[in-house]
Amino acid sequence: MVMAAQMADNWLLGPRQAVTMNPFRWGFRARFLSGFLACAGLLAYAIYVQLHLGLEPCPLCIFQRIAFAALAVFFLLGALHGPRAASTRKVYSVLSFIAAVVGVGIAARHVWVQIRPKDMMSSCGPPLSFLGETMGPFEVFRTVLTGTGDCGNIDWRFLGLSMPMWSMVWFVALALWALYAGFKARRSSVHH
Repeated sequence: MVMAAQMADNWLLGPRQAVTMNPFRWGFRARFLSGFLACAGLLAYAIYVQLHLGLEPCPLCIFQRIAFAALAVFFLLGALHGPRAASTRKVYSVLSFIAAVVGVGIAARHVWVQIRPKDMMSSCGPPLSFLGETMGPFEVFRTVLTGTGDCGNIDWRFLGLSMPMWSMVWFVALALWALYAGFKARRSSVHH
């Protein structure tokens, strides 16, 4: 049992690194695993809100979920691989950062749709499934980013912020976390 715990510590933290609750002292794998867990938790909450609270996601919400899923994949791949080479860690960080920045852009667009004046609001338009059946992927993407009436509704708030605002906060935080994880100089594994 002790051997399994030591192996898990070495896998996550690297050789001979002390376990710490301070995430800024974690190794690359632990940082990327925590990024993955954050994305998975956010996606799980979005699904919970949809299935149990009855809030149907608008097309921009779905694109934000896709961005969180892509970010989760990059975080998980980086955590599982745990590269020793700094250049490879930086590649994982940049890929994660790009996914997060795309998410920031989608969330920012969603926030803009929510806060724009009501007289600028467009009609809801068809559901995303219909758009996918009748248009090509680029036309669907362009149509969704124009923001429909449903995207302008604010059905959920926490601490005064709507769900897209919280998504934007999380995307920014995870983008910075990915850069920190990959570009932070590796600590020596020998205790002093």
